[in-house]
Amino acid sequence: MYYFTSVVLLIVICTTSISEGQRKNMCNVVPKDPYIQVGSDTQIVCESFCVHGKVYWTLNNNAVDESWSSSINSTHNIVSLRNVTLSKATVLCRRADTQEVLGGTTLRTYSKPTKVGCIWHYGNGSFEGVPQLFTCSWEHHVPFLKKINYTVLGSQLEICSSHVKTCTSKHMHEEYPTLVGNHSVTVRAKTKHWEVYSDPYEFDSHHILQISRPKLNVSVFSGHLLAEWSTSTTSKKHYCQVKYDKVGDKRKSEEVLSKTLDAGEKGNLAIEKVESCTYYRVAVRCAWEKAPWSEWSQEATVLSQLNKSDVKLRLWRKVAQPEKTGMRKVYAMWMEIPSACQGTFTYFIQQTVYKDRGIQGDYSRTLCGNSTCTINVNEEAHRVKLRVFHNEAVLAEDSVYVPAVAETSLPQVTNMLTSSIRGVISVRWDAPPQLVRGYVIDWTHDGRRYHWKESDSTSATLFGLLDQKPYDITVTPLFGDKTGLGAQAWQICTTIAAAANFSTIKVEVSDRSALVSWNMEHQDVCGGVIVHYVVFYGAGQGPQLNITVNGTKQEILLKDLIPYTQYSMYVKAVAPTGTSESNVRHFNTKRFDLDFVKKLCAIGTTVLVLLSSVGLCCAIQYRKFLEKPLPNPGLSSVALWPSGGHQKGMFPFRLFSYPSESLCARVSMEESRLTSTPGSHLDPAGGPLEEYSGPAFTAKPDARNERPDDLEEIFTLSSSRECSALLPESSGQLSPYRSQGSIESPTQSTGKECQCLPPVKHQQLTATLAMYVTVHMFEQDQGR
Repeated sequence: MYYFTSVVLLIVICTTSISEGQRKNMCNVVPKDPYIQVGSDTQIVCESFCVHGKVYWTLNNNAVDESWSSSINSTHNIVSLRNVTLSKATVLCRRADTQEVLGGTTLRTYSKPTKVGCIWHYGNGSFEGVPQLFTCSWEHHVPFLKKINYTVLGSQLEICSSHVKTCTSKHMHEEYPTLVGNHSVTVRAKTKHWEVYSDPYEFDSHHILQISRPKLNVSVFSGHLLAEWSTSTTSKKHYCQVKYDKVGDKRKSEEVLSKTLDAGEKGNLAIEKVESCTYYRVAVRCAWEKAPWSEWSQEATVLSQLNKSDVKLRLWRKVAQPEKTGMRKVYAMWMEIPSACQGTFTYFIQQTVYKDRGIQGDYSRTLCGNSTCTINVNEEAHRVKLRVFHNEAVLAEDSVYVPAVAETSLPQVTNMLTSSIRGVISVRWDAPPQLVRGYVIDWTHDGRRYHWKESDSTSATLFGLLDQKPYDITVTPLFGDKTGLGAQAWQICTTIAAAANFSTIKVEVSDRSALVSWNMEHQDVCGGVIVHYVVFYGAGQGPQLNITVNGTKQEILLKDLIPYTQYSMYVKAVAPTGTSESNVRHFNTKRFDLDFVKKLCAIGTTVLVLLSSVGLCCAIQYRKFLEKPLPNPGLSSVALWPSGGHQKGMFPFRLFSYPSESLCARVSMEESRLTSTPGSHLDPAGGPLEEYSGPAFTAKPDARNERPDDLEEIFTLSSSRECSALLPESSGQLSPYRSQGSIESPTQSTGKECQCLPPVKHQQLTATLAMYVTVHMFEQDQGR
């Protein structure tokens, strides 16, 4: 605890010493953070007695010329700044040897209000008597202060106050009931740091008087408008302006007309050259000489009348190819009468056959719509005439020539060239050898709506076209009152679009690759031809990769990807006119290869099928083994195998019989022990004979499948002669097999005996052998 207290005390002492040392090296600089008026001069003093040696000054970290500063008794140094225009500056006093800052101050400037102006005007809807309001405005640039108090001072008192750069007195008519003659005002700007006055603004009361806005009335006449207005003050000469423009005009082409009115003269002005059946807005304002303009009058909106001289039908036609009947469709079109025009308008098309010697034959008349009409003509030349009626009176008419099919020598332009830049199509052609008076250029982008214009030269520029649309353009020469043959330019695009947009993006993913394919939207005639595609892809925050694909392909296989990773990709189509990009797609690579998994599943399925087949075969064989016709010991007999004395080819025993079960037939399982006697048939190993295919079982070689006819004679034991006694075992228990031999069995029964019948005639067996015979043995023997 003591050690900790000592450390804290030491830190405090060191800090105090350092602070005192710093205070000893700091010199006072006055005035501290002054405000001065822009363009004025100032002096700043540094008390340099706190250090030994010379000092120098910096202004915004730039050294001040030594001629601007001077020393007094080696204790003070003064710097003089002249014509200060900086809005803010930092002035520092430094030691000359170490450049250490001894002290400093921040200098700020302010300016006085300028461009003061005042008007004397009416307010609150009052336009009679003495104006009630007196408003002054000015300019003042002070970047660092937001709140400044402004006061407008007159020769006698304060007129108004404000925090913004305008001020209005609402009681000027009370304080100055007769504001006549010359006057002056001054604007004062004041803050807690400074105060400044503007230069006096002197004015004549008539020069600042804003007269009331005029009252306007507009009359409509055929071909022009008449504006009439009046003001509250007409005792002096004054000037007026009338402005007008078309309603809905996007160009906002406003026209202004001026007129000077003498004292007592009423204002009126005719507005000429207005379009027929068009809405116009009109307003007027006036002012005394050298006085400010009044406010604009309330706008008057009027509809101009239809001027017959303004009606230009500009009739034109498009002629289709002849049909099989020889008839042709003529699509007539003309400039529509504006829908705003009042009255009833009727359009009639009159067609007549045209001959060189004059018009001959009957004519037909067709009632048409407002701007188009379709008629049928034959292969001869025709004159198509349009007549427009307004309220049952002929308003205007025009006609156009339709050449005959056989007129192939009419004038026609040649070498027609087109170009398009930024949606504007330029057309040039060579004039025909015949003398022509002009040309008609018509164009369409859908074959239904046509536009046309006339030109005196061999070139034309088409404006107002739809973007990225193909246009069919026709140029037809005019000569006399006829038309020549048209020359066409087909599918001229205003602009060539960028590459088509993408419609679909598909990604087929595996573990280390992804097949990306895409489809584009239908390519328009004016669409840009895709040069190539660029596929951008990347994983997470890793680097973005790209691969370029030929413009004729729309798929790419991305290789060497990382398994089980999220990727993002997009495709960019590049055309000479621009590019288009697809949306960003995200996909995850698989953990394993799908084909490998499929192959593994196929192999596993094959192995399972093979194992199942093998198991099934084994089960079937095992079941067959279990189902073999093994004898029932209870229904079987045991016979003595004769070892010799039998006839060759004779079967030594008879077939098993299946007597009905009796008490003697119910036996229990036990092993039978065979006893070998001299003369018995034994195998080479010395054991009992197990095979039955020896000579004793074969009757003759060529009839081994036949049963011997004298089998019963050789060895027959009838069921009535069998010994039904059970064979004994050495253990004393009974064998489950019944004896099938003579009474002279070498084995004696120790159990209860059954009655044995005498045997039938047969050869004396020198030796006997107990054996077990199955039906299966007979089946194998028959198979041999």
